Amino acid sequence: MSSSDRASQKFCGILVRKDRWGLSWRGRLILVLLGFLTAVLLLLTAEPFLAETHRVNSDTLVVEGWIHEYAIRRAVEEFRTGSYQHVLSTGGPVVGNGGYVNDYQTSASVGADELKKRGVPSEMVQMVPSRVMNRDRTYASAVALREWLREHDMTVSSLNVLTEDTHARRTHLLFEKALGKNVTVGIIAVPNPDYNARRWWMYSEGVKDVVSEGIAYLYARLFFIPWEPANQEKATQISQAYY
Repeated sequence: MSSSDRASQKFCGILVRKDRWGLSWRGRLILVLLGFLTAVLLLLTAEPFLAETHRVNSDTLVVEGWIHEYAIRRAVEEFRTGSYQHVLSTGGPVVGNGGYVNDYQTSASVGADELKKRGVPSEMVQMVPSRVMNRDRTYASAVALREWLREHDMTVSSLNVLTEDTHARRTHLLFEKALGKNVTVGIIAVPNPDYNARRWWMYSEGVKDVVSEGIAYLYARLFFIPWEPANQEKATQISQAYY
């Protein structure tokens, strides 16, 4: 062993000294600047990315029944300004009931009632409830919609889904997965009036919406695997007639 090798070791070779590359002050500065620019980019683009709106030509409007009153009002405006012949309200058991009770205690039923109260003709509104509550509720609602369309022999080549703000991109993705390639899915995001979307990081509600939906979208995009209920009767509720 050479003298230089012995000089780089101590305690019988237990400790060894090795040369390594490290960041200089210039490198650290560049790293900090890149991190800052990335943070700014996320702040400016995260909310618009999640709250996407992309309509398609369709006579069918799907409204997620759990949305708040401000979004229901926007859904009524969408119906009045569009050329819609069908308005379908989707959603599972109302939160707080402990699970599925009946069709009329689902978000789909609540949403349908609210739409009719605000002027959408009753004959054009249909609730499409889901029984699923404990997993992938948005996807389960889309599956229930798919099965309802099949049950009623209603051929739909395109539809627009209306939902709230940052939930839109995930809704769009999951409805596309559930409905398949033969149905073109448009998406309409209704802005949350409780905060300025351009400055969402300045509001606790905005931070909660963007962070939680951002994580949920990444999960849906990267890890979610579409599933089919083993028993459709237990998994989805298909109403038997218009009401």
